[in-house]
Amino acid sequence: MAPQTVKRKIISTKHAPTPIGPYSQAVLVDRTLYFSGQMGLNPKTMELVSGGIEAETHQTLENIRQVLKAANCDFKDVVKITILLQDMAHFTIVNEIYAQCFKEHQPARAAYQVAALPTGGLIKIDGVAVVNSLMAGSVHQY
Repeated sequence: MAPQTVKRKIISTKHAPTPIGPYSQAVLVDRTLYFSGQMGLNPKTMELVSGGIEAETHQTLENIRQVLKAANCDFKDVVKITILLQDMAHFTIVNEIYAQCFKEHQPARAAYQVAALPTGGLIKIDGVAVVNSLMAGSVHQY
């Protein structure tokens, strides 16, 4: 039996910050989208938005929205998120803003405090989505 080939596509949009290193905004492998960490950078100026953790969180999620859109998906397709915080004291504020994007389709998630983030940012989020294949299902408790 011949090995099955899998489609790999680089996803890029001008509506999210351009990578500041040797990586892609996202990579689509078959129907799985791996999106790189986004921060509160304004895609036009490539500078952090002002306004602290609230503004950076909103901008980070907007940048993710734009990358997802470029891959023909949305927050409902996200299955895994990792949040990196410069200060875990921001966790409650971030959680409130994050919940606005993930109301019904809540992905698996991890959140960590880190010593530092690029460009002096306060938050960075990356994740995984499944494109064009998720159906809402019920919650199972065991």
